[in-house]
Amino acid sequence: MSEMTLTIDAALARKVAVAYARLGGLQTGAAPALDDLLDRELARLRTRDAGRTAGQIERLAPARRLYRAIGLDPTRHRPSPEALLRRLLRGDPFPRIHPAVDLANLWACEHGLPVGLYDAGRIAGERITLRLGLPGETYDGIRRPEIHLEGRLVLADRDGPFGNPTADSRRTAVGPATRDVLAVLFAPADYPRDRLFFWLGWLEEKARTLLGAGEARLGLAEEDDGSGPAC
Repeated sequence: MSEMTLTIDAALARKVAVAYARLGGLQTGAAPALDDLLDRELARLRTRDAGRTAGQIERLAPARRLYRAIGLDPTRHRPSPEALLRRLLRGDPFPRIHPAVDLANLWACEHGLPVGLYDAGRIAGERITLRLGLPGETYDGIRRPEIHLEGRLVLADRDGPFGNPTADSRRTAVGPATRDVLAVLFAPADYPRDRLFFWLGWLEEKARTLLGAGEARLGLAEEDDGSGPAC
């Protein structure tokens, strides 16, 4: 598993915290143990959060702070965990896409922070930067043909932007053959670092026991010191 570095543009370093997990050797077939976990945990979350609005669910507040910190209205651009929980509490089916994606969606519902999940083999180069999208920047989305990125948080590699906390790109999307993923956790800068590592550990443990992950690298993104080429 090749080394990757993830840094935060200096303009965002006091607004955003980013944690990441690189997980390799994932199984690609059915995952009955994950299905059991999803059934149990989704039922528990439905009961726990029943009758509450998103504004009344405490664990969703940090994601809203993150969006406001970069000038986005979270009631217009909903963080992904909030959208998932609203769907869950309406009684709609929980999306089932791919074992790694399903686990990441459950992870997001548990902690309430936005996440991105990417096929690490489709990321260009070994250096990733979190920055704001530039005027005119777009990419092909997974469910929408064009995602506008200006003024939004974006992850960029050697070939440009490939992910953000709301809608990821088709270029680095997890597919049926994906065995090596990069999971990224986005938080406001004041989010406790020990909690970020707790949730990284939660994901690593579940990926090992439920999806057969063999390798894992966990970390926090540091401020970009300008020593490398811009993404």
